[in-house]
Amino acid sequence: MEKKRILFISQEITPYLPENQISKIGRELPQGIQEKGKEIRVFMPKYGIINERRNQLHEVIRLSGMNLIINDTDHPLIIKVASIQAAKMQVYFIDNEEYFQRKAVLTDADGKDFKDNDERAVFFARGVIETIKKLRWAPDIIHCQGWLPNLVPLYIKKSYKNDPLFQDTKIIYSVYNNEFAKPLSSDYKTKSMFKDFEEQDVAFLDKPTFVNVHKQAIQYSDAVIYGCETINPEIQEFVKESKLPTLEYQAEENYIERYSEFYDNLLES
Repeated sequence: MEKKRILFISQEITPYLPENQISKIGRELPQGIQEKGKEIRVFMPKYGIINERRNQLHEVIRLSGMNLIINDTDHPLIIKVASIQAAKMQVYFIDNEEYFQRKAVLTDADGKDFKDNDERAVFFARGVIETIKKLRWAPDIIHCQGWLPNLVPLYIKKSYKNDPLFQDTKIIYSVYNNEFAKPLSSDYKTKSMFKDFEEQDVAFLDKPTFVNVHKQAIQYSDAVIYGCETINPEIQEFVKESKLPTLEYQAEENYIERYSEFYDNLLES
């Protein structure tokens, strides 16, 4: 029997970034799922704050070299990889000099959100998908952690729905309380548009608030996980109305077991 394949797309992972709820799960969950007999791939952005020498990152030439067009401009896609030896797992990094070389994550030194976080989200989502295509690795489940990969469900379900690699893929979106204060750029909707899209496909991005960005992702997901105890009430209500399979917040001592069971149930449904 072939191992089930789980693709983790995480906004943050420790030890590459400081530990918080998302980065800790981003580090521990893939290892735990791999130890339960599943095959994994793990992706995150290569923020400029990540020390490449200390963490032994190196470019994967055979995967790099593609250009992604965003807002009518070509942006080179660079793929790097590093290993977490203790976990026996590799982490792939999506890199681009314009979007990810600044010495910060999503906010500047004053705590203000970067104005191009919308474009960074588009680049990250498309970069991961195109890299998976180059790897010719068909995931059974894609698990998105954090709001940055919010466009992945939409792209998989609309633009890549006829691609054999993704035809049977289930998408899980984890919701956290990592809210950004101001809406993303007002033209996020236009920048996110891709092949085969219609206006109604991205209707929630007419006003790209934190809540609407989540609604956009959840709309095209197959299941939802609450990654923390406190979730925005409006998002909770939207999840409830969607009637998607939902896993409530799980305590640290048993969440990997519960997540693994949730994956299995979703694949069997």
